Amino acid sequence: MPAKVYTDKDADLRVLKKKKLAVIGFGSQGHAHALNLKESGLDVIIGLYKGSKSADSARKLGFEVMETAEAVKAADVIMIAVPDMKQKAMYEGDVLPNLTAGKTLAFIHGFTVLYELVKIPSNVNVIMIAPKGPGHVVRTQYQEGKGVPALIAVHQGKKTDGKRIALAWAKGIGSTRAGVIQTTFQEETETDLFGEQAVLCGGASALVQAGFETLVEAGYQPEMAYFECLHELKLIVDLMVESGISGMRFSISETAEYGDYTKGPKVINASSKRAMEKILKDIQTGKFAREWVKEAEGGYKNYKAFQKQSVKHPIEKTGQRLRSLMPWVKKRNLKGTQADYSS
Repeated sequence: MPAKVYTDKDADLRVLKKKKLAVIGFGSQGHAHALNLKESGLDVIIGLYKGSKSADSARKLGFEVMETAEAVKAADVIMIAVPDMKQKAMYEGDVLPNLTAGKTLAFIHGFTVLYELVKIPSNVNVIMIAPKGPGHVVRTQYQEGKGVPALIAVHQGKKTDGKRIALAWAKGIGSTRAGVIQTTFQEETETDLFGEQAVLCGGASALVQAGFETLVEAGYQPEMAYFECLHELKLIVDLMVESGISGMRFSISETAEYGDYTKGPKVINASSKRAMEKILKDIQTGKFAREWVKEAEGGYKNYKAFQKQSVKHPIEKTGQRLRSLMPWVKKRNLKGTQADYSS
């Protein structure tokens, strides 16, 4: 049965009207949630660590800024908008000591709750509001009178009250304009991690690099390999997003469509599916979470090594040169690691 889609008529902002809302972190998602909620007429404060460079930016946008602990004390609903691996220390030092019965903790992603990196008292409500888009899109869609679809979940506390708060928050950020679907912390986290690792990031990156390498090693010019294995990927993905896989196939040539049906399964085959199933099992059992936590606790040594190795791949140098020839392609030279939660 298809999931129920909640819209504006199913959510009531009055649920949050007399509550103080704290957004902990002022990065991509935190910034968008805070501004959209504020412009929806709600009382929003920002919680940041002492000395955060984001404090001035938040104040200039009209927010009251507090240190994280004080914001948690003051608020009724607290949204944790910081990266997964920074949540545990921040939570234990500033959030947990200031939680009292009846407060509501909200998350944008279920990782730290599902894998019990944070221990939340039973008298505190735990919900999720997860827009299915980056923060800048959540913000611009709201400004245009539209919204980004979102997921909501109630992990702990009275289900009815938690759902009403989650739907009200989703309405405040504009998501009920598009549509909201209810899920669980487990389902959101496991499917999100699987999608990132097996398809969207890990799978797509590995497929593109392998295709590029195959053509170059066969003697073709790297520029040709780049165009055929990376540049044109956006066209295909855009067609999929706009009209589904069948719609994409309708839009391409008969030759390409026939090659899709007959050769795609030779690349992504039963062996690939078994590898995906292993990835999913590692997510479901918490093996990946333990691996990632250990990596973070060890100072991200492997993670940083992967980053350095990745930027040295020949496809990067080729792509940088070719993109300079395309004025219509938006240029972004993104380097470094994840920004901290105040950025």
